[in-house]
Formats: sequence, structure tokens, C-alpha cells
Amino acid sequence: MFLGLDCSTQSLSALILDAREGSILHEASVNFEQDLPHFKTSSGFVHGDAEGEVFSDPTMWLEALDALFAKLVADGVDLSNIEAISGSGQQHATVYLNEQFGPALASLDPTKGLAEQIQPCLTRELSPIWMDSSTAVECEEISAAVGGDKEVCRRSGSTTTQRFSGPQIRRFSKLSPDAWNDTSVIHLNSSFLASVMAGESVSIDHGDGAGMNLMNLASGNWDDALVNATATDLADKLPTLAPSDTVTGTVSSYFAEKYQLNPAAKVAVWSGDNPCSLVGMGAASSGKMVISLGTSYTLFAAMEKPLTDPNGFGHVFGNPCGKFMSLICFSEGALALEKLRSQLDITWEQFSDAALSQETSPVRSLLDEQFHNMKTHSDWMGETPDTIYLTGGASQNQGICQTIANIFNANVQRMGTSASASLGAAMRAAHATNEFSLSQLEEKFTQPAPDSLVTPNPDTTKNY
Repeated sequence: MFLGLDCSTQSLSALILDAREGSILHEASVNFEQDLPHFKTSSGFVHGDAEGEVFSDPTMWLEALDALFAKLVADGVDLSNIEAISGSGQQHATVYLNEQFGPALASLDPTKGLAEQIQPCLTRELSPIWMDSSTAVECEEISAAVGGDKEVCRRSGSTTTQRFSGPQIRRFSKLSPDAWNDTSVIHLNSSFLASVMAGESVSIDHGDGAGMNLMNLASGNWDDALVNATATDLADKLPTLAPSDTVTGTVSSYFAEKYQLNPAAKVAVWSGDNPCSLVGMGAASSGKMVISLGTSYTLFAAMEKPLTDPNGFGHVFGNPCGKFMSLICFSEGALALEKLRSQLDITWEQFSDAALSQETSPVRSLLDEQFHNMKTHSDWMGETPDTIYLTGGASQNQGICQTIANIFNANVQRMGTSASASLGAAMRAAHATNEFSLSQLEEKFTQPAPDSLVTPNPDTTKNY
């Protein structure tokens, strides 16, 4: 049995799989707003006093971790059979800790909760998360110091980006110099929780580390120019970087004693939610692409080489299974479809019929514009997908699926799972034991939904 955990913006989830039988055995979740109401969050976050500030409380994540394991035990899950654990974390969120963090992890008392024991180690009460947009000035300062956005992108895989960790770190060092001096180590959400699970401060993996504007994409090491441009003494406060299949050790005795988790269970470094979703969608190898059709659209794909977007729209992260992955987010997604459908006063079935029709219509025009734009902004990746996997609510619409197949000239299939991040984390845990190959795990856990294959229409594709 292998355990995958996913700390998203709104919840902490667990997925347990049997890699030998190819089955998902159990899923459980703790919703931050509903199950931990005393943190007074809206969907897991709070707004700060300054414009654009968005935070989460790291002690909330710790309370959720205890609550989740208690729920697994209450559900009758025998955690003594867990062989390995890995996890997925919301990308970019940073946690600031003093020199007592390591000793606190090494001496966790199972008769007490995680939050009360680790909270004194925090030098910053709240963690800025991916939704934060308060660092425009810091982005400009870092970019100018390194030689411009193109140079930052060449080094890190992304231009300086407000939600990324580097600009957030710089802002904290400027606004709170005393707390900055007290900070001994800075973790991401993923590496913070991995450290708690392992009972020691562990590395940041290449997949999540690439979303910081601090890691050199080509070397997989911290980039001296970016680190020095971000904050004084930052190099001394960053954990090491490690490949995403690194096993840090075995689980902390805290979890073994409190929840009867197998004390020999291996802990693999955690990664970001997007890199883990790449694995959980079965797209961690070249030739496959994923498009998530949610409120916003997200396109991500495995990449063989660390190419970067010359226009700065796309991002490049580390692929948890080796090499690289791209990610591009498009803000005008399913909401635009819903607005047009409402204006036309048609059903989704009629919307699909209009998309499939050869006649010009507002529906065809909108879909053509959206997905031509997506293809144009992904051409820089140099990857021609054989198959595009779709997820999200709009992926159920046949007309949308056909439009994507035609424009990209690729087969399209809907995925059969919605918990791609926690599934990807569990698959990574199994893969880290060296007992299962990635292709074996994909074959067992990432099959598309039955009868969902859509092939491109040659005549329409030719016109595009």
C-alpha cells in the first residue's frame, strides 16, 4: 500500500493505492474551511491588510495533517501496511522557520498535536500563497538586478512572477528584517509537510523548486545570481534541492506511535500540485499533453529539453519523473463559455451541436479563438502531442473535445480520475521504491474514461 497526500488551497487529501493489484483502496479529505472553522478562512485562505496579500496559516496545515490521519484510522485503514509516502503541495507557498525547527521535528511528542509543537518554530505567522499578488515591486527589483525578465526566464524557466516564492521572500526580508534575521530555513508548503512526515528538515524537489524564481533550470541547483538578487543571506536559509524520486528516510516516530503507521514506511520528497498532477494524469512522458478545462484553462506537458517561453507567458518546472514540464495558464476559460451559452439562451447540448457544425456561429468563433490561442502560446515548447488528455467540467462537452482535437491535430481523451494530484503523489511513492516502473503505474491507474476517444477530423484540421 502506498499513500499520497495533497495539500491544496482548500483541503488536505489522502489517497491509498495498491500498486500490485492496480486499485485505489481509500480516499479521505479534510476541508480547511468546513473542518477547521476556527482559522476563519474562505476556501482555505485569508486576505492580508495590504492590497494583493493572500495568506494561509501553516498551523492549519499541521492540524489538518493530524485530523486526516485520525480520519484514516477512524475509517478502519490499517496504516501499518503503508510501504511508502509522498505528497503534493500547492506551489509557491513559503514557510519561514527558526533554528529550533530541526530539533522540534526530532522530538515530536505523540501525546500532543503537531501544531502546538511546531508553531513556536515559525518566524512568520502566515504563509503567502500562490494567489498573492503583492510583489510587483519586488519582481521589478529582482529582474533589474539579474539583467531583465528574459535573463530571469532563461535561468529559472519563468519570468519574475508575483506569486512565485522568490519575490515573496524578498518582500518579507524587506518588511520584517528582525524576523528575517531569526529565520533559519525557508520551506515550500510541500517540503515543509514532507519534513514533518520524515521527522527532519528535508530537501525541496526539482519539480516544486522550479516554481520559485530561484532554481537554475538547466543545472537543478540554486542559481547564485537569482538568490543574491532576492535577499541577503538567502543562500544560507534555503534547503538543498533534490531529484523528485529521492527517498529522504523513514516516517517520523510521531506518526508510527500515534496512528500506527508502519515505522519502516519510506518518505519520498514531496512535489508541487501541478507536477504531481502531470504524473496522476499519465502524462509524465513526452508525447502527451494535459489540458484542464476549469474556471481557467491550464495546459501542461512533459518536455525533453529545458526550453523557455521567449514571450514569458509559459512556465517550465521540473518533471517529477525526470527532465522538465511546461505549464501555461489561460484566465478566460469555462466562464467565457458559460457567459456565451447564457447570452444565447441555449443548453449545453445545443452548445455542443453548434461546435460540431460546419457553419460559422458565435460558439464556433469562441472555441476557435480560445484553442487557437492556446496552441499558438504552446508552440514554443517544441512538443507535438500524440494524445491530449482532458480534465475538468468542460471536458464532458463533445463539441469542445472535437474542437481541441481538430486544432491540435491530436487524439483527445477524457481522464477517468479527478484526484490527479493525490494519485500522482501515491504513484510517486510507489515509483520511489524502485519496485514499479512509471509505465506500469500509468497502465494501472491513469486509463482514460471508457469510450472517450475523439480523433481529429482531417478536413477540418486541414482548414485550420
